[in-house]
Amino acid sequence: MFTNNDINFEALKRKAYNGRWATLEEGIIPLTAADPDFRTAPEIEQGIIEYIKDGYLSYGPFSGLPEFKKSVAEHFNKEKHGDFSPENVLAVNSAAQGMYLIASYVLNPGDEAIILDPVDFLFKKSVETVGGKVVLCPVDTTTGAIDFEKLTSSITSKTKLISICNPHNPLGKVYSKETLKKISEIASAHDLWVMSDEIWSDIIYDNKDFYTYSSVSEEARKKSFTVYGFSKSFGIAGLRIGAVLCNDQEILEDFTEKSNFNSTIEGVSTLSQIAGSVALERAKPWYKEFLNHLQNNRDLAFNLLSTSEILQPSLPEATFVLFPKIKNGMSSDQFAQHVLQHGKVAVVPGSERWFGKGAEGHIRICFSTSKEILEEGINRIIASF
Repeated sequence: MFTNNDINFEALKRKAYNGRWATLEEGIIPLTAADPDFRTAPEIEQGIIEYIKDGYLSYGPFSGLPEFKKSVAEHFNKEKHGDFSPENVLAVNSAAQGMYLIASYVLNPGDEAIILDPVDFLFKKSVETVGGKVVLCPVDTTTGAIDFEKLTSSITSKTKLISICNPHNPLGKVYSKETLKKISEIASAHDLWVMSDEIWSDIIYDNKDFYTYSSVSEEARKKSFTVYGFSKSFGIAGLRIGAVLCNDQEILEDFTEKSNFNSTIEGVSTLSQIAGSVALERAKPWYKEFLNHLQNNRDLAFNLLSTSEILQPSLPEATFVLFPKIKNGMSSDQFAQHVLQHGKVAVVPGSERWFGKGAEGHIRICFSTSKEILEEGINRIIASF
């Protein structure tokens, strides 16, 4: 199901945007945007077809279809130590939109939000878009460890939010229950909100346990939002479907109202919600095979890079990206340009634009493709020097 023969390259060249097959010249291998090269689960395709068979595509409930909210809550409770009811779930147009809406809700112009450095650019973008000020908290690029001393000393009277990425993109770190508890103690002592982006929480290797942030303490439960999405684990990025979860029902209702979901200004495609609920209820066998394939690819990519003189990788505990350190002194942008030109491989540079200041000197390699494409891509990178 996840071999090179299962990839429809013609379809990818027509449909896979965001720095991937549809945007690059013929002959270039994209190991860029975190999007799978494989078609989505047949159960999801079938679920969408079944839903539209009667010809009705009516308005859905403002906060999301009951089956969507129920499947997301149950998924978190079974797989991530969560304690959510369906009412604790709001359907949103992607995890990225969820992050922006939370920033809008929590921050006034001039308020400060602490984010990890490096981390995906959407954290910074969502804070700055609503007029907030970003304060960076360093993360060790090898271990993913958070500098708690710096985190605590960064808090001022203007701080309103701590945003975490768990599992961490691009470092692939899964934060332990103890680490999350520590964050909740710091946040509680200063009466801060916490946003936990958990879009990668289905792509975890070696059967490592995952705790959703709000499950780790009473403090975490009281004042936090969790963001979830389907694009990584189920390959449906184009459907723009995600969820915001919050254990405090009154807060979530207020959030829903202030985010304009209690009107038709905002709202989520019912087809996308059907795809999401079918993914969680019927496509788990597909997903487990996909995860197994990804773990094999992770090990392959790590081993190939470890023996090279060019890049020094760390083994990710989660996600389908590697974030190796550049060993030859090139900047991230120079390296990415070099391998594009001389190796015909596209990678994401660890530049400030994409991941913050702490990412410089690294590149990000996505490995959610076939073994053959991955091997060819990494060998081309190594051979281009």
